[in-house]
Amino acid sequence: MLTTRAPAKINLTLHVLGRRDDGYHALESLVAFSGAGDTLSLSPGDALSLDISGPTSSAAGAGDDNLVLRAARRLAAEISGLRLGRFRLEKRLPVAAGIGGGSSDAAAALRLLAKANHLAPDDPRIIEVARAVGSDVPVCLDPQARMMRGAGETLGEPIRLPLLPAVLINPGAPVATGPVFAALGLRPGASREGAAHSDIAARPGAEELLAALAKGRNDLEDAACLQAPVIVDALALLRGAHGCRLARMSGSGATCFALFSTRRQAVRAASVIRAQHPGWWVKTAVLR
Repeated sequence: MLTTRAPAKINLTLHVLGRRDDGYHALESLVAFSGAGDTLSLSPGDALSLDISGPTSSAAGAGDDNLVLRAARRLAAEISGLRLGRFRLEKRLPVAAGIGGGSSDAAAALRLLAKANHLAPDDPRIIEVARAVGSDVPVCLDPQARMMRGAGETLGEPIRLPLLPAVLINPGAPVATGPVFAALGLRPGASREGAAHSDIAARPGAEELLAALAKGRNDLEDAACLQAPVIVDALALLRGAHGCRLARMSGSGATCFALFSTRRQAVRAASVIRAQHPGWWVKTAVLR
């Protein structure tokens, strides 16, 4: 059995530059990954199947729309004689949460199939399938911090982040991505005003990175807050936590994150928030 992690994707920034003629929104985002995530295993064989368990499995969907199965079927259509098998997904990440849980699962499936079939991780057919399955899947194939641009197809070189202790919280309100983007009101071909993204060095220092992040933004935050007002409460809690350096929403929500100077501060903040909202998903993490 082959096993890999499917870590949460965190958009430290998310700038919407406009909408392309093909209908996709043009993005500019600094993406990082958390140690928290799902676990995917593969027992290689001829038949394709998927078993899902874990605390958030009921919301993951085990049908044909599951991104693990979609990614596997698309790769099988590209590569004749591809060895498939039985996938087992331990689902821990919240669904429709702005942290790329399904996309990370799909990327994990492609990594496992590549290993089972002795394919290079950067095989062009794997990259093409990742792009076809979802905008966030390519960046999740090699989960390291980097800039993501376009509709997710243009990836920068890996960035070696300094230690970034963080708290991730999801208040349990699923947020549909489509309506959040639609609320921006951009027609195909339209551009959107906004400050350009700060340059990020290959190995930024902690203060240098925090200064650059402070100049950034998540352009989907306002629209997501209108769809799920509890995001406003989540952000207020994080920003009020002792030691919080920056708090922001990830992706199209509703997951929010806060960065702290030390792990102790992050653990303490998570403990306080968890006690106040025992029904929320609250995790400490070190982003990379």
